[in-house]
Amino acid sequence: MVATIDGLGDLQGKRVLVRADFNVPLDGQTITDDGRIRAALPGITTLRDAGAKVVVMAHLGRPKGEPKPEYSLAPVAARLSELLGADVAFASDTVGESAAGVVAGLGDGEVALLENLRFNPGETSKDDAERGAFADQLAALGDAYVNDGFGVSHRKQASVTDIAERLPHAAGPLVLKEVEAFGKVLTDPDRPYVVVLGGSKVSDKLGVIDNLIAKVDRLVIGGGMCFTFLKAQGNDVGKSLLESEQLATVEGYLRAAAESGVEIVLPVDVVVAPELSADAPTAVVAADQIPADQMGLDIGPASVELFRSKILDAHTVVWNGPMGVFEIPQFATGTLEVAKAIGSIDGLSVVGGGDSAAAVRQLDLSESFGHISTGGGASLELLEGKTLPGIAALEE
Repeated sequence: MVATIDGLGDLQGKRVLVRADFNVPLDGQTITDDGRIRAALPGITTLRDAGAKVVVMAHLGRPKGEPKPEYSLAPVAARLSELLGADVAFASDTVGESAAGVVAGLGDGEVALLENLRFNPGETSKDDAERGAFADQLAALGDAYVNDGFGVSHRKQASVTDIAERLPHAAGPLVLKEVEAFGKVLTDPDRPYVVVLGGSKVSDKLGVIDNLIAKVDRLVIGGGMCFTFLKAQGNDVGKSLLESEQLATVEGYLRAAAESGVEIVLPVDVVVAPELSADAPTAVVAADQIPADQMGLDIGPASVELFRSKILDAHTVVWNGPMGVFEIPQFATGTLEVAKAIGSIDGLSVVGGGDSAAAVRQLDLSESFGHISTGGGASLELLEGKTLPGIAALEE
């Protein structure tokens, strides 16, 4: 069991360090998707209501251990202030004079945000001593630690794992919600249990398939990864994305599924174009008749109906990866229709973060799903059956 905020005792006047996942997309200084900031609000609000002095820590991008203005969290501080309806003090460093001064100036129930943790090389260092030294400096700013950044919990980093060894610690409500949702689908799913996988590469999902192929009733596969499966069945896939080095592995999956009675559902038609372009002419062809000069960029209408029929009777669906290049409208239909089907099941629907979660928000379907994960890499590792170091560090 992971420790919870209730176990931290009376937090009135205590400095609570909160690890959040604010790695949001930016267009210059403009946040284009604030979903991760919104996801952190319940945890921050709980601590404010308890009278804590809340010190939020996060990263943005990959500045590689040195300050870079384009990766500053200043825009995040401004947006967090707007969403909370309260001023958020912003420290221009992580553990220096600014951070010390900002934290010292906090009143009960007030919130501060430290500058990008990854401006300090100790945050992501592979050297335990360097990482530990940075964790010591962070810990000196607080009296307790709460991890509410599920999206970084698969990382062994100073603000995720090392700091939990140095302070009384707990999981925030977002992390608890993630652990509960994935615990359900991994250990006690209601059946029929369907996993829908998409995205570009089979190699990104090997661990997920390995872990789940013996546990699910159906595996529905779209996106670029489906072409390696179609090729493994002996079909030509034209110029479609193909991982030839994974063909033997995929052939093994097909055999294992047949032997264990797991149904693997592949597209029966695809939307093709001569190139990946919003202006390219498109056509719908049978999945086993892709022309040599065309590439598949979305599942076709017959596949949409097939996938829908394989999803709607499920009581548990886990979805990770879009069905096509959803960022381009003419290749977004498959992802949209599959998302609608998953969101309408009578049961638990879990979206495994990353591109899938972005697609759900972009398509304005968030309210249809039981759980939308905030962590792409973290959710994938849970689906692979791995223990996340950031979660393990929170155990009581």
